[in-house]
Amino acid sequence: MRFKRFLIGVLPLLLTGSAGQRVIAAPASCESLTAVRLTNAKVTSATEVAAGAFTTDTPPNAATARTFAKMPSFCRVSVTATPTAQSDIKIEVWLPASGWNGSFQAVGNGGWAGTVPYPAMAVALSQGYATAGTDTGHSTPGAEFSLGQPEKLIDYAHRSLHELAVHGKAVTSARYGQGLASSIFNGCSTGGNQGLTLASKYPNDFEGIIVGAPPDIRSRVQAVRLVLHRYIYRTATSAIPPEKHPVVHQAALQACDANDGVKDGVIDNPPSCKFDPKVLQCQGADGPSCLTAEQVDTARAMYSEIKHPVTGEVLYTPLLQPGSELLWSTLGGPRPFSNALEQYRWLVAKDPKWDPATFNAATDVAKMDKDAAVLDTASDDLRPFFKRGGKILLYHGWADQQNPSSTSLSYFGRVVKTAGQDVVGKNIQLYMIPGMTHCQGGVGTDTFDKVGVIEAWMKSGRSPDQIVASHLTDGKVDRTRPLCPYPQVAVYKGSGSTDDAANFACKAQR
Repeated sequence: MRFKRFLIGVLPLLLTGSAGQRVIAAPASCESLTAVRLTNAKVTSATEVAAGAFTTDTPPNAATARTFAKMPSFCRVSVTATPTAQSDIKIEVWLPASGWNGSFQAVGNGGWAGTVPYPAMAVALSQGYATAGTDTGHSTPGAEFSLGQPEKLIDYAHRSLHELAVHGKAVTSARYGQGLASSIFNGCSTGGNQGLTLASKYPNDFEGIIVGAPPDIRSRVQAVRLVLHRYIYRTATSAIPPEKHPVVHQAALQACDANDGVKDGVIDNPPSCKFDPKVLQCQGADGPSCLTAEQVDTARAMYSEIKHPVTGEVLYTPLLQPGSELLWSTLGGPRPFSNALEQYRWLVAKDPKWDPATFNAATDVAKMDKDAAVLDTASDDLRPFFKRGGKILLYHGWADQQNPSSTSLSYFGRVVKTAGQDVVGKNIQLYMIPGMTHCQGGVGTDTFDKVGVIEAWMKSGRSPDQIVASHLTDGKVDRTRPLCPYPQVAVYKGSGSTDDAANFACKAQR
């Protein structure tokens, strides 16, 4: 009995160290993890991977190859989860051989998933995290997997995320023989929606969730992408040729770049930009530096709310903002955006030969709402997640060419309306990023330590008053700016370099 009391008394010291520092016990062998018992899931392999030795069947791009080369040695665990008879959810858990920071970070997917997100896992592993990712239950591109497989569609929509959390954390605890200091989910685009889904449907799975550029109400956002595309190509000459996109971009900058007092090639607050593409209308024949009257109407539509063609009902917020023009081909190219096309083809038409030119906005938006409703998993009632102290770092680039930046404003507003103003800064905060395109890229300051921010927030209890972000050219920082909690914006103090964040302050919008 005295020995038992001794263990109870000394165990906290063994785990925290004499100075209160967390000490990680010697991990279990990698191979032994094949014996871990999981509910409706099985560990199929557990192997040691030497530092820099990880490879994939598909050759990575140069940047990802460099990330893989810097990875430390780790234990690679493969899990197959089968919560239903149709389910075949592949999960990988990567566990540092040494230097584990005591925390768990799961990472999100892009598009229709179908692959384990190795590049994001590699970054998390290199930061000292035990990390995990999933293919969401299928291994093919696009949405064809859903045809006749309703349980697989549910796996993709949300169930695989819960399986990822439960089994990833269980394997991590089995490896290190102790609980987790923190659990974080980190995703952008589809991964951003996955983060909101976890907070909505599985509020106990993670403590901190990083949400980037989420497509809000997925059934509807894909539908209105098709509505916009049909309008862009309403006649044989109504689309804006890609070579004219820079012309429109420069005109938008001319109208609004200097509104914040700094002319730097970035429109800091696009909703306040009063730019009418009519200034570019050709005075005579069509030419490379002007827009025809039809093209002016097309450009206006790119910035406008999407409305029902018969009733005039607003179907969605503007898909694009001033400053996004250089990448208008994403939603305005000859073929509709692939995610939208796949959703209608396989969830609504259920026809591999469906022709997007037959999409009828007057009737087909409602069909998408009904038949793809299973994808609408991100509720704006996050009170259960907030009640247990959960934190959401929400960010979005103003120049996002793919997922409407305005939807993050709308979603944030609805969450606050439901949960109350007190959650702002305590449980959720939105940071809009001028000049950043989808998830990363563009002329804005698109690089910042998201994981470090939410870790500090979880410890302090309050979101940061500003986040210093960087823009890199050829891997070197050439500009820093503060990211401000919405609705504040970064305002130049009036002196010093405009490429230095120290010379800006976060203030209420003018």
